[in-house]
Amino acid sequence: MNAIRKANMPAYPLEPFALDFFDIAPVTHRFSVNLPVSPATAWSELTRQNTLDWCRIIKSITFTSPAPYGVGTTRSAELAPGYVKLSEKFFCWDEDPDAGRYRNAFYVEQANVPGLKAFGELTEVEPAPIGCRFTWSFAIELAGVMAKTSKFANPVSAKTFATIETDTVKHFSKF
Repeated sequence: MNAIRKANMPAYPLEPFALDFFDIAPVTHRFSVNLPVSPATAWSELTRQNTLDWCRIIKSITFTSPAPYGVGTTRSAELAPGYVKLSEKFFCWDEDPDAGRYRNAFYVEQANVPGLKAFGELTEVEPAPIGCRFTWSFAIELAGVMAKTSKFANPVSAKTFATIETDTVKHFSKF
């Protein structure tokens, strides 16, 4: 049973999707930054329990599947200040420690708020001349009446994603 149903909150199902959705979704955002840490260190931070605690817009991230994580892993997310709750399922999980390449992607299975048809994230880590290159992609499709506002969602969501990028770079600069 997922965290949304356990909390007796309304659960709005979202649609699953494949990796190509990160390129074709009505609302997308992607940023790619160099981090001053090894690919293994970055991956470890991105896949630990309570990850993303450095992001101001995220209240909590909890893996709800036992380690080791992989395809089928689930987790719950709560966005700050706590009004939005998501149940996520990973459909891609690739780790190649010898090459320093890592990738995972999830889609949201359920949200406690209406208005989303599909939402997910793709994270990729690879070696760079110094440290690693981290690429984070977001894909969103709004539902119902909200879908008509998709063309306005990119500029609005860009500010939110800029905060995530700033917080992430700041976090990794402390290593």
